[in-house]
Amino acid sequence: MPRNFKWLWVYEIGIAADNSRTLNVDSTAMTLPMSDPTAWATAMNNLGMAPLGIAGQPILPDFDPALGMMTGIPPITPMMPGLGIVPPPIPPDMPVVKEIIHCKSCTLFPPNPNLPPPATRERPPGCKTVFVGGLPENGTEPIIVEVFEQCGEIIAIRKSKKNFCHIRFAEEYMVDKALYLSGYRIRLGSSTDKKDTGRLHVDFAQARDDLYEWECKQRMLAREERHRRRMEEERLRPPSPPPVVHYSDHECSIVAEKLKDDSKFSEAVQTLLTWIERGEVNRRSANNFYSMIQSANSHVRRLVNEKAAHEKDMEEAKEKFKQALSGILIQFEQIVAVYHSASKQKAWDHFTKAQRKNISVWCKQAEEIRNIHNDELMGIRREEEMEMSDDEIEETTETKETEESALVSQAEALKEENDSLRWQLDAYRNEVELLKQEQGKAHREDDPNKEQQLKLLQQALQGMQQHLLKVQEEYKRKEAELEKIKDDKLQVEKMLENLKEKESCASRLCASSQDSDYPLEKTLNSCPIKSEREALLVGIISTFLHVHPFGASIEYICSYLHRLDNKICTSDVECLMSRLQHTFKQEMTGVGASLEKRWKFCGFEGLKLT
Repeated sequence: MPRNFKWLWVYEIGIAADNSRTLNVDSTAMTLPMSDPTAWATAMNNLGMAPLGIAGQPILPDFDPALGMMTGIPPITPMMPGLGIVPPPIPPDMPVVKEIIHCKSCTLFPPNPNLPPPATRERPPGCKTVFVGGLPENGTEPIIVEVFEQCGEIIAIRKSKKNFCHIRFAEEYMVDKALYLSGYRIRLGSSTDKKDTGRLHVDFAQARDDLYEWECKQRMLAREERHRRRMEEERLRPPSPPPVVHYSDHECSIVAEKLKDDSKFSEAVQTLLTWIERGEVNRRSANNFYSMIQSANSHVRRLVNEKAAHEKDMEEAKEKFKQALSGILIQFEQIVAVYHSASKQKAWDHFTKAQRKNISVWCKQAEEIRNIHNDELMGIRREEEMEMSDDEIEETTETKETEESALVSQAEALKEENDSLRWQLDAYRNEVELLKQEQGKAHREDDPNKEQQLKLLQQALQGMQQHLLKVQEEYKRKEAELEKIKDDKLQVEKMLENLKEKESCASRLCASSQDSDYPLEKTLNSCPIKSEREALLVGIISTFLHVHPFGASIEYICSYLHRLDNKICTSDVECLMSRLQHTFKQEMTGVGASLEKRWKFCGFEGLKLT
């Protein structure tokens, strides 16, 4: 017969019972003995419940729920939601009172309930082994088995000579039952000898066997999870495409017909691609494949036309959207103008306070929505301008000049808009000053409605000031846009100057190449130096080459000249030096890969020749 622990659970509502409840440690079920039906009926009567047995039969047939002893609590019936015949499970935070445990060879006395619970170490993963310390010196292994076998099946016991042992259970939950005995005082038989007594200390122990079994279990769970995920991925994976048929003359004719059909073109061209990659092309089938490739090429024009049609539809939709947005913005401007007209003194005095408040709120909301739509429209225009600028970079100089004129016209339009905003700002300031003057006159006059007029004037002033701030912000924003447009204009002008310089350099190179074909006598008769700037360059280059008697490359000469003037062009310098053949001469120096053209100063020799 298995031994049982006696557990006593203390509730806030006491239940009287004749015998204490017994818990079978080897099984998870809880038994509620009812040796005295009268005591059970009394306890249920105190709770206001109909006395019922474990099987649900009534114990007292003439029970009146109104005669319960606990006043202030309504009668409880077993059919109420959440309440069965068996009492509900015990909450974990409910205090537990431990009782004396009687075994065959020993007796366990509970610890003092006022003391804190015994400390335990962190639970290792998969722990099935406990450490038991504080055993009596005369305690034997059978006594330990007798005490702890009530917690569950024991696999192994390792007892030490120093009054402690390790116990390994079959399951993990049995360790929790064994920890319940921590703190109990054990006494062997009825002896009071010190060697026959001790205080049990039960704690988690770390064992390699437990860790190995836990790791094996985790690996098994991981394998199951991977298998489950793999099955889920296979279930959600899209079906594989149908296999491509092998090449034959019959299949080739079918694919050739499909290639001519727009609706079946994608499927047919995939088959054609697969055949070519498989290596089905040979001398016998080359003509068939060429005809199919030609059919595929005929769809290029169709696709280009479709793309152009879609782009045209998109441009039309953008234009419609921009026109609709412009119309909406105009209507918003009209609505805001209506609010501003209603806010003037001529009409404002005739509205009530609530009506004025509503008009102010409506005006503010309309202005916010108008500003949002205006920003959106300006963003669309900026995008169009950016696209136009990207296209114009690739165009010729004439298109850039038209862009410059467009920027100038836009800048003028922004200037006019800024001027109108500035005039509007001055008008609002004048209105504010008039309102202030009217407010000062109202202070002087003894009008009974003086306070009301002051409040109205203050509200009007606040509205005007807010609108004035908004107009100032708009003016600043317009000025920033104008500055940006001016910067763009300067960049365009710089680009034009660079292009003009490049054109002049190209024309000079052409002229120099033509002049090199003429005989030496004609070049001598024409004047080689055309300006004072070229004369200065000749002097500087002569001085530089005189310092370098072995000559210098054209790049070295131009790097020296760039320190004096960044605008000097290499081609111009080379043309000038080639025209002065009696002053500068070009020689080839070096051998093989180190062959290099160098210019030398030969003015002293040329003076003798001329």
